[in-house]
Amino acid sequence: MVRSNGLPTYFVPDVAYHMSKWNRGFKRVINVQGADHHGTVDRVRAGLQALGLPAGYPEYVLHQMVRVIQDGEEVKFSKRAGSGMTLRELYDQVGVDVARYFFQMRKPDGHLLFDLDVALDQSDKNPVYKVQYAHARMCSIFRKAEEGVGADVSSPDVSLLSHEVERELVKQLGDFPGVVARAAEQASPHIVCDYLEQTASVANSWYHAGNPSRNPELAVLTADPALRGARLALARAVQIVLRNGLELLAIEAPVRMVRDEQGE
Repeated sequence: MVRSNGLPTYFVPDVAYHMSKWNRGFKRVINVQGADHHGTVDRVRAGLQALGLPAGYPEYVLHQMVRVIQDGEEVKFSKRAGSGMTLRELYDQVGVDVARYFFQMRKPDGHLLFDLDVALDQSDKNPVYKVQYAHARMCSIFRKAEEGVGADVSSPDVSLLSHEVERELVKQLGDFPGVVARAAEQASPHIVCDYLEQTASVANSWYHAGNPSRNPELAVLTADPALRGARLALARAVQIVLRNGLELLAIEAPVRMVRDEQGE
């Protein structure tokens, strides 16, 4: 840790910083760094163990390098030429929510292809918009209910949710606590992203199943008050799960979106 000339090595501040974190009560620390820092891991841990901290502290998540794709081709960056893109520039171009989601939706040990065309797409092709649209759609259901038949979900009879598409959605929502626990244990937010996209797909299938052109008997705002209450309770559960999942990723759960305002 100290060179032959008496000067400390560059990773001494890392050891001191993590010792300070430990002394301030942070017993679990996760460092997110680029894969080119892999040589730092053992040296910092060894320094901390020499100071009495337990083996394996801190934890590390090493990310592969990010490649940016636009119009089907990789955008070339060069440190030597001074060409690149800062995170702030990326935020300004695609928005904070999209950038955050894209960085969290892939396993850290896999190469991240940041597709600008997909990131700028405001349709279901963009995974973060897909999830946000599903949340906004549930909010739209309650606005329509409150304007008409009411939106009371205080004592629903969920046993009335007997259709296959309803049961599939209930099962999907029930998996949420386990998904969160697994993502936390593995320090892998992409697990939450995968779950939210699957939940949005199942929720959208349930919503569209009740379209007048398909099966109006499956409409959420059905004339039967008991069945309507059960389906509204299911819509509320979808709304809560999607909102909580997005909040874990520090991403907004909008109650209105452009497509939502255009009749959904």
